[in-house]
Amino acid sequence: MIKWSFSGLKQFTNCPRQYYEVKVQQNFQIRETEQIKYGKEVHKALEDYVRDGAPLAKNYLRFKPMVDALLQANGDKLVEHQMALDINKNPCDFHSPDYWVRGIADLLIVSGDSAYVVDYKTGSARYPDPKQLKLMALMTFAHFPNVNRVKGGLLFVMHNAFITDSYARDKMEELWGAFQGDLFRLNISYENDTWPANPTPLCGWCPVATCEFQKER
Repeated sequence: MIKWSFSGLKQFTNCPRQYYEVKVQQNFQIRETEQIKYGKEVHKALEDYVRDGAPLAKNYLRFKPMVDALLQANGDKLVEHQMALDINKNPCDFHSPDYWVRGIADLLIVSGDSAYVVDYKTGSARYPDPKQLKLMALMTFAHFPNVNRVKGGLLFVMHNAFITDSYARDKMEELWGAFQGDLFRLNISYENDTWPANPTPLCGWCPVATCEFQKER
């Protein structure tokens, strides 16, 4: 059984070679750029603010109105909430050896038969990927049987942009369909041990120094 997450599957679709070298063989590690480091710092600051009421540092105060608007919603607020499913798409413990897919919701608000799942983004809002919200909605439906509607949002805090979508429990099969093609190709790569490189403008930031398309080798 191949275990996956949204970020791992996206890495595979962007470049199977990088996925293989970084996640499967662990020959290389993704470099922690200043952008990645900043993103982690922002996530931690917002996590502490929402969960514990910890004051935001001065350079993060501009994010406060956006997050406060979310906190006005009714319901139980779960911060950095871990969810996982087994191969039968049933909920399981995040650290279970039997997990098939898992993910973490930056903020999950559950109120009766409705839920709101939010992921903070510190990058550009130009090319949002709503598939992440679909996966979080599917895991929310599995872990919260009373929830029939999920509203998801990608909150691009640097640009004050909020990309949202809505999901219904009776459309779960359709939502899973969004991942079938990529998961099929991932399984084929494992079965045939084929991991082709996918050269893009991002090759300059790739850590796989042995790749012929790695521009910094």
